[in-house]
Amino acid sequence: MRGFRLHGFRLDPRVPRSQPRRRRRYFLLMGSAVLLFVLAGTVVYPLSAPAAVAMCVVAAVLPPLAAITGNRWEEGDKWWDEF
Repeated sequence: MRGFRLHGFRLDPRVPRSQPRRRRRYFLLMGSAVLLFVLAGTVVYPLSAPAAVAMCVVAAVLPPLAAITGNRWEEGDKWWDEF
């Protein structure tokens, strides 16, 4: 993967320095959405259907937020049109 330092290899200058941090945020939000869907369907639904529906609604909102968070640049990032 571009942008990561592996035993003496140089960091790719085309990759923004905040990319690993943004990638972690994206996967954290997407993982939370998947976990909410799974828990709502398997654990919470037999106990409380309204709570399971609420969990699914929250889980449905998380993927767009993850995409926005993952694609937002941070101050100091250089993007493809700035090289």
